[in-house]
Amino acid sequence: MKKAVLVVSFGTSYIKAGEKNIDPIEQDIAGALPGWELRRAYTSSMIIKKLRERDGIQVDNMRQALKRLREEGYDHILVQPTHVIPGIEYEGMREDIRQEENGFGCIACGLPLLACEEDFDQAANAMVQDVASYYEAGMEIVFMGHGSDHQANEAYRRLAGKLRERGERYHIGTVEAKPDLEDVKQSVKNSQSKKVLLQPLMIVAGDHAHNDMAGEEDSWKTCLEEAGFEVTCRLRGMGEIGAIRELFVSHVRKAAEGIGEKKQ
Repeated sequence: MKKAVLVVSFGTSYIKAGEKNIDPIEQDIAGALPGWELRRAYTSSMIIKKLRERDGIQVDNMRQALKRLREEGYDHILVQPTHVIPGIEYEGMREDIRQEENGFGCIACGLPLLACEEDFDQAANAMVQDVASYYEAGMEIVFMGHGSDHQANEAYRRLAGKLRERGERYHIGTVEAKPDLEDVKQSVKNSQSKKVLLQPLMIVAGDHAHNDMAGEEDSWKTCLEEAGFEVTCRLRGMGEIGAIRELFVSHVRKAAEGIGEKKQ
């Protein structure tokens, strides 16, 4: 029996950011599953194309990765996403699995970062610990997520509530949904502090983090500065936080248990 774990990320064209965030997640997962071959797939076709044309780097998409594993004789497959919420990318990944599952003895899929109540509590604890020194210095802590028109976007408000249980100066906004930058601006204006920390609520500090969050033109940073705040940008992806990586490991371990049950 040949076994493989396929770690699926949205992907990034920022190679160094990928090395700091995606690589450690994959390595932690591989360490938790001795005897399983580690493979990678990206769900963003634009990033796959850019890496291939700009850098000569080939990364499989989901269906390519699964076809390759089947051709190489792998029988038991674990698929573990590094997505934050079970939104559009996650559903697309699940559909790719359905399209390619024939020919495998068993295939199981782990959950994204925020899937159950325990995930929200653990993620909130990890985030609070990670920015503790900034909070203690009296700064408003703003996490910038991607956002989605999918119903799973509600996870951002739910996580914001968990953070507020741990301190009143935590805020979450998203680039492409609600809560958005205007919501964040109103929230921080209600505070007594004039200092803000901006940090991505994304697995990788990639394009959105460098440009939408920390860019020098028309970014969250410049908008908050225009509103009178002193802004510090921390280009640190969630994949750099050990306790966040542990959540992904716990999800893939649970998926592996499911494969074990199916084998019996």
